[in-house]
Amino acid sequence: MKFDVIAWLTNPFILMFISVFTGLMFGKIKFGKFNFGVSGTLFSGLLIGSWALGYAKNIGEGEAGFKAAQKLIKAGVVSKDFFFLFLILFVAAVGLLAAKDMGTVLKKYGAKFVMLGFIITLLGAAATYGMTLVGSSLGSSSTPYEISGVYTGALTSSPGLAAAIETAKGHATHKAEIYSELSDAEKDKVLKIIDPSGELNAQNTPALTPELTEQFITSAEAGIGVGHAIGYPFGVIIVILAVNFFPKIFGINVNEEQKQLREEFAKAKAEVASGKEVEEVPFDLIGFALACFVGYTIGKIKVFLGPLGWFSLGSTGGVLVGALVLGHIGKIGFINFRMNNKILGVVRQVALAFFLAIVGLRYGFKVFYALTHGGAFLAAVSLVVGVVAMCIGFFIGRYIFKINWVMLSGAICGGMTSTPGLGAAIDAVGSDDPAAGYGATYPFALLGMVIFTIILHNLPM
Repeated sequence: MKFDVIAWLTNPFILMFISVFTGLMFGKIKFGKFNFGVSGTLFSGLLIGSWALGYAKNIGEGEAGFKAAQKLIKAGVVSKDFFFLFLILFVAAVGLLAAKDMGTVLKKYGAKFVMLGFIITLLGAAATYGMTLVGSSLGSSSTPYEISGVYTGALTSSPGLAAAIETAKGHATHKAEIYSELSDAEKDKVLKIIDPSGELNAQNTPALTPELTEQFITSAEAGIGVGHAIGYPFGVIIVILAVNFFPKIFGINVNEEQKQLREEFAKAKAEVASGKEVEEVPFDLIGFALACFVGYTIGKIKVFLGPLGWFSLGSTGGVLVGALVLGHIGKIGFINFRMNNKILGVVRQVALAFFLAIVGLRYGFKVFYALTHGGAFLAAVSLVVGVVAMCIGFFIGRYIFKINWVMLSGAICGGMTSTPGLGAAIDAVGSDDPAAGYGATYPFALLGMVIFTIILHNLPM
């Protein structure tokens, strides 16, 4: 009998299963009246992912298990395909669950959710710019591109990352074109991005060669990726903690809020009742697959917005919109989109547990490395950006817009385009109602993310 221990230890399925198992066990532990629930899989994933990548990196060429270790390193612990698969399944289930109340939610809170989407992304961008200036004054080694990447990471937005990389390329290209007109201090900033060792300076590099220009653009794009990778897990942690602890800190009775929301919905539905009800089925796999297919296709459509460049909803936004629209329609021919809440809830719970575990596995090493090496400032930036966006978004939504907490918890996560946060919000309030707030806010937050990312790159840093 043969058993390859290293191949077993570095197998992505083993890592995912053990992360979900230990995370759910951890999530059951009570801290006073609080427990992490399914969000515990994120934290187990962070620890296991950090260990697995560190273990694989220490296996040298020629040693047993080298091939398996290299495979794990190349995949980033777990392939991103698993990340998107479970994300799509989770979002489709949430969209179909929330679709039944979507019309009522938009009628009652529509304009407020639009404003909240723009306000939260604006606050995040403002906090990022403020931290950029603080970093410069403190002599931080982090580049402005890395800090801009933290903005999309702290707000956990993959479509925002794409916009940031695209604008960083344009910004770096322009900087390289006007390099000879820059002051010595500005030239030194550009050269530091090209050569962090400091051997290049304004005196020995009066002009950029084509090779240095290309290296500058590449480094700018890479900086966005580094900042995003460091900011993302911290953004996820902040939003999970916030949706769990805000009710306790601000004395919100979640059960009472849930009751009030039900009464408000019942009243609103009675006012707009059409008399036509779509019959609910236990589960329609054809309908579920069609919602994923249509939504994913919608997410791939790019719309040109003039000076803002190309805009798309991405996988998450597209699937969410597709599921909400089809779920609201209810039925097309023999295909039914109105499914049993309990069955959709099981799909949602399984997909979320694996999705969060994969987030932890993929980013665990970067988190602990950032905390112990030069990325500590970027980690601090992501914490500030996340906390500012969450807290001020909460105060505006709760005390100015007077939005019910159950809806607001989803709307804040939508404003941060944070799918892991939505899962935590659903877990924390014990119902799928936050998904409607998330779905109504998300598209506008995404547009705000693209707009403010572009503006951020054009501000002096």
